[in-house]
Amino acid sequence: MISKDSLQTGRAADMKYHMILWGAAAVLAFTFILSLAIGRYAVPFSEAFRIVVSNVFSVAKTWSDISESVVMDLRFPRTLAAMLVGAALALSGGTYQSIFKNPMCSPDLLGVSSGACVGAAIAILADGGSPLVQGCAFVGGIIAVALTVSIPKLLRNDSTTILILTGVVVGGLMNSIMSMLKYVADTDTKLAEITYWTMGSFATVTIPQLLPVLPSILIPMGIILLMRYRLNVLSLGDHEARSLGVNLQRTRGIFILCSTLISASCVCLAGTIGWVGLIIPHTSRMLVGSDNQRMLPVSMLFGAAFMLVIDIFCRTVSASELRIGILTGLLGTPFFIFILYEQNRRME
Repeated sequence: MISKDSLQTGRAADMKYHMILWGAAAVLAFTFILSLAIGRYAVPFSEAFRIVVSNVFSVAKTWSDISESVVMDLRFPRTLAAMLVGAALALSGGTYQSIFKNPMCSPDLLGVSSGACVGAAIAILADGGSPLVQGCAFVGGIIAVALTVSIPKLLRNDSTTILILTGVVVGGLMNSIMSMLKYVADTDTKLAEITYWTMGSFATVTIPQLLPVLPSILIPMGIILLMRYRLNVLSLGDHEARSLGVNLQRTRGIFILCSTLISASCVCLAGTIGWVGLIIPHTSRMLVGSDNQRMLPVSMLFGAAFMLVIDIFCRTVSASELRIGILTGLLGTPFFIFILYEQNRRME
């Protein structure tokens, strides 16, 4: 029989969760309008909102053609891309952390980011356009993960520790190949382009670039969200999960495949953006607990809002636009140290 205190505790937890969830949604809505309004060409908040709404409903035009072009042609695509990538990387990071039961796991754990960078660099050296760069980045990420997953099978060891170590090795291999490609690149043209691409940016994202990538991001995200209760089962341990009828190898494989597709697609769309998959899920877990059915949706909302804020800073804090990876690295490093400190304090 459930006690009255347990019911009150459960209701308080539900109320806290819904407050955080709706609070995160409100923050995301605010940062969405903020992203459309703020920039070198300022647009009032209300005007930016009406411009977006006018594409769906009939609204009397009170703004200039320049404002509409800035909002819809320049800022709207990059705002959508930032929201999508932020939410996707946060979801992917939270999934990896739950699978491997390690709060320091991130989407580039299996070498996907390093492999995608190698693919993009090869396309840039071959004078490929944006579609070819995106396609090669995606293929490079998939190849890196295929190597990471294949090596433990050859060793006949399916433990998560071997998989993580293999990911580190493959990531190191891809980084070495990347260094070699930079070495042979033309220092006046190709090297700068490769370097800027690997830092991450939404500055050049357009709707035609965004649409082909949507299925490879949204479909895996939907699968993870529909199956997220199984992450809770996996976190109980292998023996307990098997006793509940879960096929460990197949279930882990589905989550790893979906997370990898998400990460590779994000890299091929906006370049390498680190730390988001580490910072946001860990923060969400501290706020709402480790239940993935609650943590993952909150993590997605926070991830989208966080990426929008970073993108706004990148295009406003200096005369020339900063790259996303610079700011996320500056924020991610002290947070990583904080995670290590917390883990050490708990062990003591």
